[in-house]
Amino acid sequence: MTLQRNPGAVKRFGKLTRFAAWLQDIPNKVTPAPFRLMQIGSAFWQSRALYVAARLNIATLLADKNLSAEEIAAHIHTQPDATYRLLRFLVAMGIFAEVSPRSFGNNKLSHYLRDDHSQSVRSMILMHNSPEMSRPWYEQLENSVRDGDAAFGLTHGQELFPYMDENSEFDHLFSKAMDSVEALSGDSFATDFDWTRFDRIIDIGGSKGSKSITILKRHKHLHSLVVDRAQIIQGAASYWEGRENPTLLKRMSFQAGDIFKSIPSAKSNKDIYLLSAVLHGFDDEACIFALRNLARASAGTWATIALMEIVMPETGSDVASASFDMQMFMGTRGRERTLAEWQRLFEKSGLMLQEVVGLQSFAKMLIIRGV
Repeated sequence: MTLQRNPGAVKRFGKLTRFAAWLQDIPNKVTPAPFRLMQIGSAFWQSRALYVAARLNIATLLADKNLSAEEIAAHIHTQPDATYRLLRFLVAMGIFAEVSPRSFGNNKLSHYLRDDHSQSVRSMILMHNSPEMSRPWYEQLENSVRDGDAAFGLTHGQELFPYMDENSEFDHLFSKAMDSVEALSGDSFATDFDWTRFDRIIDIGGSKGSKSITILKRHKHLHSLVVDRAQIIQGAASYWEGRENPTLLKRMSFQAGDIFKSIPSAKSNKDIYLLSAVLHGFDDEACIFALRNLARASAGTWATIALMEIVMPETGSDVASASFDMQMFMGTRGRERTLAEWQRLFEKSGLMLQEVVGLQSFAKMLIIRGV
């Protein structure tokens, strides 16, 4: 029996996504080729301007009011005319609104840069444009293409995850950014998948448990065990105190763990392992090792394993999924995979693919069990 829910809505979302991709390709069709190449080649101007606005936290300052460039500059200790020119550039990009000459307010886009917005992506903007993540793109991408090594390691002398273990400030920013992924992907993982079949989620690599929280809010019978690195789990329980209903929090527990070392064992076929955007950060060998650990942890129980990952098309990829794949190439030994590539990993791990559950999101749920 299928675990898919809302199939009609998921199908409509897929059509809208394809239509959006078609619209996104229009500039390539109607803009003269030399000018279009110049637009793409200078796109980093826009990302850097957005990064600086996020660093200065202008959207949070503006909140629901309008301020002049001079007033903004006084609050954030910047030069007024330079602040005006930065904001004018961002307004031209569709970020912020110039409500009157030299006076600015938030608009539909910039509201999502506010710290107090429930779906803020400020941390994600800061993380992706941080020196740690941007330097590899500028300094080592060509060398990575030449030899296949991750640009992050070439720049920083160690791979992404060991680097985070030794750099707590960046580790904290990365964790906050991952907690905001839901603002990008939505909550369709909680609505388009049939969670009523299960009693307990084992949320592997779940950070502080934001996805578990979203699922538990909609499914009152569920409990969740969130598993992540010790430094993440250490403050996870206290993070939610005062933010969420205490009754809901009683249905959550936290445990330090590592998918390559120790995974909590399943107790019955009412358990489901959830791994959201975890395995795409690792090469095939590491994925097979992790999947075999999952197979052992679920052995004898017929517990379900759900991987929420992008599934790349065999041909004709859209810009979004290809961009995610390049980010994986830049930062890790991982990749975004096609369905055939995922199936080969499952076969080598003693697992079988049971179903691909569509979501109203850029990701899908790959449902696997032991053979």
